[in-house]
Amino acid sequence: MSPEQYWCSVLPNTPVPSSISQLLSNGYPYSPAVGLPKRVDGNKNIYQIYVAADMQLLLKDPSIALFFLEKKLQQGKKITLHFTNRMAGSNAPMLLPRGDSDSIPFSSKDLPEILARFGVRPGSDDAAQVSRTLLDCELPANKGEKKACATSLESMVDFVTSSFGNKDVHAASTVVVSKAESPAQDYTVTGVRRMAGTGQLIACHPESYVYAVFLCHRTEATRAYTASLVGKDGAAVEAVAVCHTDTAEWNPEHAAFQVLGVKPGTPVCHFVQPDAVVWTRSG
Repeated sequence: MSPEQYWCSVLPNTPVPSSISQLLSNGYPYSPAVGLPKRVDGNKNIYQIYVAADMQLLLKDPSIALFFLEKKLQQGKKITLHFTNRMAGSNAPMLLPRGDSDSIPFSSKDLPEILARFGVRPGSDDAAQVSRTLLDCELPANKGEKKACATSLESMVDFVTSSFGNKDVHAASTVVVSKAESPAQDYTVTGVRRMAGTGQLIACHPESYVYAVFLCHRTEATRAYTASLVGKDGAAVEAVAVCHTDTAEWNPEHAAFQVLGVKPGTPVCHFVQPDAVVWTRSG
C-alpha cells in the first residue's frame, strides 16, 4: 500500500493538503551536489515556547514576518508577510514509505551511519542540518504538548489519529495561488474564516533531512483560521493562521514577543508557511 493509499484508507474524508501532495509528486532523492533545502528556524521559534530568540538569526528568517496580533485578522487590514515554500524546489526531499523509513536508523547516536548511507560529507552544512534535525526530534515535548517526528506519511497519519481519531479530521496548508513563493510585502486581508476545532490542533512542519521528516506538535488553547490575502504585487494567498491564547508561561524573550513588542499572557498569532500542515478536528 502506498503512503497516499494509506492516508485514504485511514482518513477517507480528509483531502491531502498541498504541502503533502507536492512531496508525493515531486520529491527527490538526496544529492550532495544539490544539498538540503535551506533550514528555516522560525518554526521552532514558534513552538519552542521556553526558548529565548536570537534576534540576529531572526532578522534573517522569513518566519519573523509571520507573527501578528489577532486583532489584525480582520477584513481590510494590512499585514506585512513573507511566504516561502522550501519543499517546492529541485531539492525537495522524498517521502519514503514507512517500510523504508523504519528500516533506517533515526537517532543522534547513529549519525555517522546515516551520513554514510546517504553520502552526506561529515563536517558539511548538510551534515550539520541532519544532526540538528535529529537533536530537535529528541528534545522532550513542552509542558502540555505532545510531539513526534514523522519519518513517513503513514507515521504522521498515525500520530494525528492517535489524538483526533479518524472522523471529522481536517488538514490544511497555506497556498500561494499564483506562485511557489511570494516576497516580503504588504498583504490585505480580504476574508477570514474560523477553522472547525475544539481548541486543540496539530501542526506539522518540515525538517531539513535527507528524506521528508515532519516535526508534529499537538497544542492546546489555540484558535485556527484561514485567511484570504492579496499582496501588493497581486499575489493571492489562502493562508492558514494559528493563534495561541495562553502564552503566560512562554519565555519573555520568545521570538513572538520580541517581534510584536508584547509580553507573556498576550495572545500571539502566526501564519503557517506553505510547506507545513495544520490539523484540526470538529465535533
